Amino acid sequence: MYEVLAKEKLAPTIKKLTVKAPLIAEKTQPGNFIILRVDEKGERIPLTVADYDREKGSITIIFQEVGYSTKLLGKMEKGDQIRDIVGPLGHHIDMEGYDKVVLLGGGTGTALLYPKVKGFYEMGAEVISITGARTKKLIILEDDLRKFSDKLYIATDDGSYGHHGFVTEILKDVLEEEEDIDLVVAIGPVPMMKAVADMTKEYGIETIVSLNAIMVDGTGMCGACRITVGGETKFTCVDGPAFDAHKVDFAELMNRLNFYTNEEEKIKDNAVKEEI
Repeated sequence: MYEVLAKEKLAPTIKKLTVKAPLIAEKTQPGNFIILRVDEKGERIPLTVADYDREKGSITIIFQEVGYSTKLLGKMEKGDQIRDIVGPLGHHIDMEGYDKVVLLGGGTGTALLYPKVKGFYEMGAEVISITGARTKKLIILEDDLRKFSDKLYIATDDGSYGHHGFVTEILKDVLEEEEDIDLVVAIGPVPMMKAVADMTKEYGIETIVSLNAIMVDGTGMCGACRITVGGETKFTCVDGPAFDAHKVDFAELMNRLNFYTNEEEKIKDNAVKEEI
């Protein structure tokens, strides 16, 4: 069992949990993820480790309540016990050798972006962070990002805060104004990451995306999260989740992400009926 040490509501449907998991905290690096089950009958949920404290033996996870399982996780309070957590999984991002990086987070992708922002900053790189959401109330981790960024830009779709528009529009301006950018990291909705990849390819800038495709077992056994990168089949869970953005087959990825749409809708309908 893994005890919930703290809970925070970051936005109407976005929650942050700090969980006691000393062995995982000891080994985790920026970019690693965990897979958890809320209870014995729960489905396996892959979540990036948003932060970790080796001294306290804790990890932080941030998630949006979308389906039945994430809503169940969102109901947990301090002192509650999570049934299973496996990790750290995946490969962490290599942060050495970069002097100037731009990192973009869209929506809840900002939660995945934060450990990378912090990691690059602590490695001594100049960090330019860009975060965005549909509206101001969905902007998360602003203070945390500002603490570890040399420059921070914010965008909202409705113009309620920061730039009125998309994070990719800010990126375009940054690429025009800034020199000697070594790396761009983008995490968020697949269409956003594809747009970033198309844009940075024109500038010849190395770009990494974190692909949160459907994962089930997290060990590469099931093949549910397979994607094509550079013409080769890769598994998001064991080969990633970070990949060279310019080699990813985004069209295939979007098709795979929509594969279980009907099943997810059935689960939501059944959950509503049970509540009634």
